[in-house]
Amino acid sequence: MDRNSVIGFGLLILLLIGYVVYNQQSQSAYLEQKRADSIAYAKAHPKPLVDSAKLVAQAQQAADTLNDSLRAAMPPAYTGQAQTVKLENKQLSVDFTTKGAHPTSARLVEYKTSQGGPLYLFNGADNQLSAVLPINNGAVATSDLYYTPSERTEPDGSKTIQFTADMGNGQAVNILYSLPAEGYMLKGSIQLTGMQVQSLPITWQTQTLHTERTLATERQNAQVYYHQKNNDHDYFTINNQEKIEVDEPAHWVGLRMQYFSTAFIADDAFNKVTTNSTTNVPDSNVVAKNHTAIDAKTTNNQVGFRWYIGPNHYKTLRSYKIDLDEMVPLGYGVMSFVKYINKWLIIPIFNTLSQFITNYGVIIMIMTIMIRLILSFFTYKSYLSAAKMRVLKPEIDELRAKYGEDQQKFSMEQMKLFRTAGVNPLGGCLPTLFQLPILFAMYYFFPTSIELRQQPFLWANDLSTYDSIATLPFNIPFYGDHVSLFTLLMTASSLFLALYNRNMTQQDPNNPMLKYMPYIFPFMLIGVFNKMAAALTFYYFFSNMISIAQQFIIQKYIINEKAIHAQIQENKNKPATPSKWQQRLEQMQKSQMDRMQQQPKKK
Repeated sequence: MDRNSVIGFGLLILLLIGYVVYNQQSQSAYLEQKRADSIAYAKAHPKPLVDSAKLVAQAQQAADTLNDSLRAAMPPAYTGQAQTVKLENKQLSVDFTTKGAHPTSARLVEYKTSQGGPLYLFNGADNQLSAVLPINNGAVATSDLYYTPSERTEPDGSKTIQFTADMGNGQAVNILYSLPAEGYMLKGSIQLTGMQVQSLPITWQTQTLHTERTLATERQNAQVYYHQKNNDHDYFTINNQEKIEVDEPAHWVGLRMQYFSTAFIADDAFNKVTTNSTTNVPDSNVVAKNHTAIDAKTTNNQVGFRWYIGPNHYKTLRSYKIDLDEMVPLGYGVMSFVKYINKWLIIPIFNTLSQFITNYGVIIMIMTIMIRLILSFFTYKSYLSAAKMRVLKPEIDELRAKYGEDQQKFSMEQMKLFRTAGVNPLGGCLPTLFQLPILFAMYYFFPTSIELRQQPFLWANDLSTYDSIATLPFNIPFYGDHVSLFTLLMTASSLFLALYNRNMTQQDPNNPMLKYMPYIFPFMLIGVFNKMAAALTFYYFFSNMISIAQQFIIQKYIINEKAIHAQIQENKNKPATPSKWQQRLEQMQKSQMDRMQQQPKKK
């Protein structure tokens, strides 16, 4: 390469390098100017921020569009929106949900709460009736499905709702409820189509609400009852939490509150019943929770049932003729025999008087007078025996002085005196014992009589609960935080009656405790009765006043102690014929004396 070629080639290289450097500098200046212009433009024309809520809404809309497409491909029973439908008559109003086709609330139209509001026995999503379906290994229950309701009115005036859930592939669930024109008995059935079952597992869940004055009293009265097909029946009181299993076929199972109950009744039979109940609920508006698992027998893939939702009214419950009236506790335990006195004597008298008299305080007074007249024969016998004992008191005192500390010899001679005088030493006790069942019957009747609920009398606003004339700022153990005037009057009249009887009745000096028991006993019970129904304490008070009047009249105008004394002296002159009871008593005393005499004396 010659000298000129080398110079020319070098110049070309220098030109190329200069062009590249110049081009880079120009490009950088252009980009910098463009960036500056962009910043200036952005400041002059700011863009809005990204709307995240709009993006979420757009995403949700897209998901809903997809879900709608999926739902459109699913059977109707698996998709829908819960709605509320209602069945009601003059006494009962029941709300149902179309998701699950079961009652969610029940209002007793003719009753109010203690606060004057609508009375709901239960209300809310915690109340369910659900059956496990024989598909997908029991993963589907009737409470998971959506139903289409159809309503109709029957010719007899009853109203019916039929819930239908179409599950596709020829499978369906039909749940029907029917409420009569009057009454508290809801009739229902669960029918399966395209599913074969011999029995159907059913869950009945109820959460009962606080309706009365005192929540503690309601929880103390909360009980579960069940009645078997063989007519055996039993109950248990819910204390905090209880569980019971009934393996024998059962006819019905019920949850009883203080004045209202709900019971689930089989048309045929429940093969097995398991209940879990509790009153240990933190919510003060809830009395008890009950969860009952039922294995129900099916007929043609159908379970028929009835559902009682109503008051613990004895006549109403008895009218169904399935022993629902057992849920009215008229006497149980060792005192179960008094329920027959209530059923065949007290309730008929009470119902008869209620047809003519509207004031229940007056009814109680008339009932008390009638009962005292019925028992007047026993009352007279008791006072007559006490009069005979008073006439014999001087002679008994002579025997006591004669035999001193020899109590055995004194007892035998006293029995001989009674026999010759024709006096029965138990004549005053037995008539009193015959009156005790009536007193116990009233103890059970008044606190359970729903007719007395919210019925006022004198200063008591509600005869079914305690009357209160004063509220204490503190709680007294075994008494309470209020003062019941009827309880105080009952106690005062009991003490007066005890004092009156003390002056008219012979006292046993060898048993000083008997002397003071009539005065101690009323104070022992004052704490118990202070929380009892005003109807009960008023009855005991009024009964005491009648007893005082009866005793005064009998002893003042009917019993003549002089004539009694003359009769006793005449009886002494007659040959005595001891009764078998006296013969056995004297024989026992004689045998005991013989054994004591045969015992070697201690040195």
